Amino acid sequence: MATDYDAPRKTEDDSESIEALKERVPDKLSGSVDVEDADNPSGFELPGADLSDLELDVVVLPAQEDEFTCVSCFLVKHRSQLDHEDAAGPICKECAA
Repeated sequence: MATDYDAPRKTEDDSESIEALKERVPDKLSGSVDVEDADNPSGFELPGADLSDLELDVVVLPAQEDEFTCVSCFLVKHRSQLDHEDAAGPICKECAA
């Protein structure tokens, strides 16, 4: 038997009108908007914002003995990702493909 998924489904519980549902929900909650963004509590940063007063602490490690820098994509990769080495330098497997 084929089912029409676009057909409206009605049950006995659907007999309440919209007005009755609106009366059950308090009006003060319907218009409130959460202004605080949980993911970005400091607010939104627009592109081109002046970030000159920020200090960033970054620890830069030199390339390890088992790593190389691909001359095609300039990413530091593990030696297991080395495909071949040409005159320019090492090439990773992704760039050689």
